[in-house]
Amino acid sequence: MPSRVIVNADDFGLNEHTNAVILHAFHSGLISSATAMATMPAFKAACTLAQQPALRGRVGLHFNLTYGKPLSEAIRALAQFCNANGEFDLNLSRKRLWLGRQAREAVAAELAAQWQQCLDYGLTPSHLDSHQHVHNRWPIGEIVARFAAREGVPIRLARNVGHNIGPAKRLFKTLLNQRLRQLARLTADHVCTPVDLRNGLAPEHGVLEVVAHPSALGSHDFGDAYLASGESLKALLDQRLAGVPRIGYGALRDPPHTALDTASNR
Repeated sequence: MPSRVIVNADDFGLNEHTNAVILHAFHSGLISSATAMATMPAFKAACTLAQQPALRGRVGLHFNLTYGKPLSEAIRALAQFCNANGEFDLNLSRKRLWLGRQAREAVAAELAAQWQQCLDYGLTPSHLDSHQHVHNRWPIGEIVARFAAREGVPIRLARNVGHNIGPAKRLFKTLLNQRLRQLARLTADHVCTPVDLRNGLAPEHGVLEVVAHPSALGSHDFGDAYLASGESLKALLDQRLAGVPRIGYGALRDPPHTALDTASNR
């Protein structure tokens, strides 16, 4: 059983309905963390909600390179990232290990713009992850991890718990996570989905992040995009992680109990 768990809801700010579900999930104690999309229509409302006591200090940036329009200019001109209308249309192989200087600078500028958008609306992000896991692409991951280190915030690792991670993919994820941890310094130890929990794969030690996309299941329960229709995320978490404290990513910055310390003592 992990020592602590971060249950993070992605896509805060996507729309008003998603905001309402995530707010309810915070107040019910289901989730302990969320990440907001600075480029989405309901982002400003999400930043206002993030000032509530249950959410304060527990909302990070969900870096987006795949949906909607960018906030910065340079990236709009790059066919690797945007279409002719200046909308995100990521065309970057998951096997790509390197980006040219122009592309690296454009990604870094867009990340900085999305971060600044958070600050402009009164949200100081607690951590960094990405929409559709774009920072699991090696060169983007390095940019995001370096930025996280400069801001002193944790970063999400690539998912490293699951039956469907074959040998080649597991090797890649292991090397990528080593690099993310080396650059950003603050991470959880394990990342999984609700399906991995359902399959009995909760790690036996360390800090675990459960990546969630909660949905309303009646008035007092929650489903999740990863789970079957009608399947309760609440019941799953209560069963598989009973008694495990739920924390926000901000707790990883408080010594002596950081995931980095745990990893370095193994």
